[in-house]
Amino acid sequence: METDTKYNINLDVKYKHLELIDVNSIVQECREKWFNQTLTKVNDSVVRLGIIEGEFHWHKHDSDDEFFFVLEGKLFIDLEDKTIELNPFQGVTIPKGVLHKPRAPKKAVMLMVETADIKPTGD
Repeated sequence: METDTKYNINLDVKYKHLELIDVNSIVQECREKWFNQTLTKVNDSVVRLGIIEGEFHWHKHDSDDEFFFVLEGKLFIDLEDKTIELNPFQGVTIPKGVLHKPRAPKKAVMLMVETADIKPTGD
């Protein structure tokens, strides 16, 4: 990886269908700067929770789109030619093949929807 930030990325599906998902309790228990947990699987996709502070590295997904939706804080997604700023209750889809770098100067909480086979750190 291109940064010293430690990423805690959990690809296991934490909740089965029909099981209550309490995002707030996960956020309250999290003490890490970069935490990512797969919450549930929906058909061939997964919903992931990201609790982040700091920068991820530049990366892309050759075969997969990636959707980001901010619940709390502010998320910046740097692209090669611009930066997208997401505030609470805003989202964006990054198309497959687009180089991007998510970052949050202060703690941010987001949901991500992507294929279950995506490699979160990039291709």
